[in-house]
Amino acid sequence: MPDTFYAVAAVLVAAAVTWALRALPFVALAPLRASAAVQFLGSRMPAGVMVILVVYCLRDLRLSETRALAPLTALAVTVGLHLWRRNALLSILGGTAVHVALASTVFAH
Repeated sequence: MPDTFYAVAAVLVAAAVTWALRALPFVALAPLRASAAVQFLGSRMPAGVMVILVVYCLRDLRLSETRALAPLTALAVTVGLHLWRRNALLSILGGTAVHVALASTVFAH
């Protein structure tokens, strides 16, 4: 069984490493906040990420199947809600609700 000094030292070292790893991103990124490249990416990345997610989710969708109408309708509702209200949370929740409702009732196996 390790002595008390060893146990306390191990806990202190683990705490220091944990704190440093959590603080490191903030310290490293602080100078980059004023960078024009980071500001450009910050304004363009959300839309790019959403496009990648849509393509990933719909990549195996067979348009010849009637089940394809559930995700396509949910996508249309999501886009429509976002264009109407400009609220990402409302758009995502609305599209998800429509997809779940259609997939579990109308287009259920």
